[in-house]
Amino acid sequence: MHSSNGIEVRNLSFSYSGKPALADASFQARAGKFTGLLGPNGAGKSTLLSLLTGLLGRGRGEISIDGIDIHKHPRQALGRVGIVFQQSALDLDLTLEQNMVYGAALRGWWGKDARWKINQALELMNITDQRRDKVRELNGGHRRRLEIARALVHQPAVLILDEPTVGLDIRTRNELVTHVHQLTTSENITVLWASHLVDEIRETDDLVVLNKGQVCSAGPVTQLLQQYACPTVLSLFERLTCTDQSLAD
Repeated sequence: MHSSNGIEVRNLSFSYSGKPALADASFQARAGKFTGLLGPNGAGKSTLLSLLTGLLGRGRGEISIDGIDIHKHPRQALGRVGIVFQQSALDLDLTLEQNMVYGAALRGWWGKDARWKINQALELMNITDQRRDKVRELNGGHRRRLEIARALVHQPAVLILDEPTVGLDIRTRNELVTHVHQLTTSENITVLWASHLVDEIRETDDLVVLNKGQVCSAGPVTQLLQQYACPTVLSLFERLTCTDQSLAD
C-alpha cells in the first residue's frame, strides 16, 4: 500500500499544569514494521499518542511522521496517519458500511472513489460480509476490525492503535494482533501498537518500553533481548519497569 518513513520522536517532553507526563522521550518506529509501545498503566502512553496524533498541544521536542515534521506541517503529516483510539468512535445505530462512508467523508472521500476505498479496507479486515449489519449487532472483535478498517480507508502510511483490544477475550485479542501483523507485511504499513499487555507485543519487530513518562529502552526487539540478556519480552519488560506482568490483565 505504501512506502513509508515511519515515525521518529526526538527529545519529546510534555507537562500537565507543570507536572511532567513525558520526559525527553526519543524513539523510532521503523517503516513497514510493527512497533510495540509497551508500558504499565499510567506510564504516559496515551499522552505520547495524543501528541503523535495532534490531540494535545505542542510539546517540547520533535515529531516526524512519514518524514514530515508534525509541528511545521501538521495537516500533511497527520493526513498520513490512521488512528484507532481506545474508546470506540462508532455509531452503533448505523450499519458497518454507513460508518465507513462517514469515516471516508471525514477524510474528504465521496462517491465512487470512496466506495472503492471502503471496499478495499473492508476486505483487508475480512469484514465485507458484515457490511450491512448494524454495529450494535456485531461482536467485540468485529467492532474493532471495523475501527481499524475505518482508520485504513484513506490508505495511510502509518497506523497508530491505542490499547485496541480492551474488552476483548484472549482468543479474539490474539486474532486481531495476528491480523494487524499480517497487514504490516502485506501493505507495507508502519504500525505503532500501544498496550500494557506483554502477550500482545511478544511477536513485535521493534519495542519501545515506556515507564513513568520516560522511554526506558527502544529498538529492534532481538537487539534489546540480547543487550539486556533477557530470554523473553516479558522478562525484559519486568526488568525495565520493575513490574510483575502476572498481575496485569
